[in-house]
Amino acid sequence: MKIHEYQAKQIFARYGIPVPKGEPAFSVAEAEAAAQRLIEATGIPVVVVKAQIHAGGRGKGGGVKVAKGGVAEARALAEKILGMQLITVQTGPAGQKVRRLYIEQGLDIDREIYLALTLDRDRRRIAVMASREGGMDIEQVAHDTPEKIHTLHVDPVIGLAPYQARKLAFALGLGAKEQMRQFTKLLDGLYKCFLAEDCSLVEVNPLVVTKKGDIVALDGKMTFDDNAEIRHPEWANLRDADEEDPVELEAKQVGISYVSLDGDIGCLVNGAGLAMGTMDIILHYGGKPANFLDVGGGATQEQVKKAFQMILRSDKVKGIFVNIFGGIMRCDVVAAGIVAATKELGLSVPLVVRLEGTNVEAGRKILDESGLKIESASSMGDGAQKIVAAVKPGAAA
Repeated sequence: MKIHEYQAKQIFARYGIPVPKGEPAFSVAEAEAAAQRLIEATGIPVVVVKAQIHAGGRGKGGGVKVAKGGVAEARALAEKILGMQLITVQTGPAGQKVRRLYIEQGLDIDREIYLALTLDRDRRRIAVMASREGGMDIEQVAHDTPEKIHTLHVDPVIGLAPYQARKLAFALGLGAKEQMRQFTKLLDGLYKCFLAEDCSLVEVNPLVVTKKGDIVALDGKMTFDDNAEIRHPEWANLRDADEEDPVELEAKQVGISYVSLDGDIGCLVNGAGLAMGTMDIILHYGGKPANFLDVGGGATQEQVKKAFQMILRSDKVKGIFVNIFGGIMRCDVVAAGIVAATKELGLSVPLVVRLEGTNVEAGRKILDESGLKIESASSMGDGAQKIVAAVKPGAAA
């Protein structure tokens, strides 16, 4: 689960991480009032108007603008940015509509640094990554000159050691005594925040050094680990449904794992590993999966029908491949759900079904006697070839 920059900064502040003064705004009037309050509070007639979407690259896309002309310019920028379809490298060509703004005090910046904490699953450690080359071009830096990215790993038993923070500070050119103190305190706060808030990513890009020598988190990105949601009822208040795929949200509510993709072959599978394998074999035979969908090991007939409905929400879907291995889940229950969904939804795209496991013969009988145009497959490979051939004749040959 992702949250907005202003929400991340509110959390940062609880852990003693320095952030600029700022206020969220949901209308042009609110943005104007926030700019007025910030200018009065700081005595600096400069504010920054920031689009709030769950994607990076906002600055390059025109979603972050500095208002040097005071309140009037801040209002003009808010009118321009609020409601715009912001296109960045992370939104794709469709972009994302801006529904929220963050009005923030302007800072006199000397340097920009990149700093992030994330999970390194191979090492089973929290990885701290940092670079002197912070800012909008960090992706290019990582691609062209990866040696400029410094990485350290934190032992979960020991925690972030002071010497590690100092070593990283030196690598970033923050060896002066006061800057060293500020950086180590800030990094310690970010590490504690990462653990306590059950994050999978905490990113500050840029972390800035002002001309006065202060170190401040000028941006904030946080992604929570959904597996920890049971421990964080407060996350419900941080979620922005407008920034999430509506089908994925619906799937979450009914206990189905669903992720939208760019292909045209819908996948209905039980088990995450089998779902990944199904997508791989579709690609192998020249097709493109339209989704990842794990209906779960104990899915009911109603959930199977729901899964079909979710797949068909996409206009891009030209065929559906159902790949079920009945362990805990019974093949006859799946078959009954497939028949019910096909009849109710008036399915018009090709449907290939591969069933194996518990009650498989009963399941196949239900499909065979349904009178519906359902093509059976003897194996996962056979099913993938058949659905690809149905969607793209000649591709799976």
